[in-house]
Amino acid sequence: MKAAFILQPGPPDTIQFGDLPTPKPTGSQVRIRVEAVAVNPIDTYVRSGAVRMELPQPFIVGCDLAGVVEAVGPRATRFRIGDRVWGSNQGLLGRQGTFAEFACVDDCWLHPTPACVSAETAAAGALVGITAHLGLVQQAGLQPDEVILVNGASGAVGCTVVQMARLLGARVIATVGSPDRAEAVRALGAELVLDRRTANLATEVRQHFPDGVNVWWETSREPDFDRAVAALAPKGRFILMAGRDARPPFPVGPFYVKGCSLRGFAMFAVPAEEQRPAGNSLNSWMAAGQLRPRIARVLPLSETATAHRLQEENTLGAGGQAGKLVLVP
Repeated sequence: MKAAFILQPGPPDTIQFGDLPTPKPTGSQVRIRVEAVAVNPIDTYVRSGAVRMELPQPFIVGCDLAGVVEAVGPRATRFRIGDRVWGSNQGLLGRQGTFAEFACVDDCWLHPTPACVSAETAAAGALVGITAHLGLVQQAGLQPDEVILVNGASGAVGCTVVQMARLLGARVIATVGSPDRAEAVRALGAELVLDRRTANLATEVRQHFPDGVNVWWETSREPDFDRAVAALAPKGRFILMAGRDARPPFPVGPFYVKGCSLRGFAMFAVPAEEQRPAGNSLNSWMAAGQLRPRIARVLPLSETATAHRLQEENTLGAGGQAGKLVLVP
């Protein structure tokens, strides 16, 4: 089979595209004929060695996939041959990745793909959708009519959080880094869109929502806690899922006086059984056309190195993509 793989961590050009043996499912694994995969920042961190994890040799890159089950292991019970599935959490913690024509995945990490949802859409929504659901439901406990601010709402995770928060009945403030992205985020359901580069962001928020925001969702690599805490309402919740190397100042006094809480999480550290409710909700919303992952570009699998380079540029702020990079074999 054709696959995108590395022999050791390094820059994007360490990714090779060539032939590897087609894997055989063991235990509770199923073998999937891959129809689409998507790139995430964590993929580039693992490939570069910035996040050190046990890597099979050779290591196929990638977390997300969507495709069709074509073989099942002896203890696989959740899916049958011919089932359409999607999933994430691969290429992490010693598991082999997904950027190949075939992938063997333990069935606990997979979700059925609704008949009306394309493989490209399912793959694009996998990691970002599960991340958004875990953060909003499990971590923030977002309630109807609460106000959430999504800082950096035009990225892949941010767009998903905006849509999902609206589906959960919340009122959404979105921040973007350029005027051309404001209308797109507004179309996703944001009630108020602000320029996140302004120094008076907290003041602007208070002008529209005098009581402050109940939840602040942070997507940036360098969170500004002074600004966020100023915007938070009493008992506000700050959700942190980025900024691996950040060491920002923190306003301890204003934070604890208002009784706020700070919750950080990494999707891949959450057990499969706790992720399943997220998959169920994502399927319902995608099937109803209520949740639409944004796809920036679709590339052939042979251009995985290019896709990683583009993803790194976007993560560092130099890229211009708004949405996911999807690849197809």
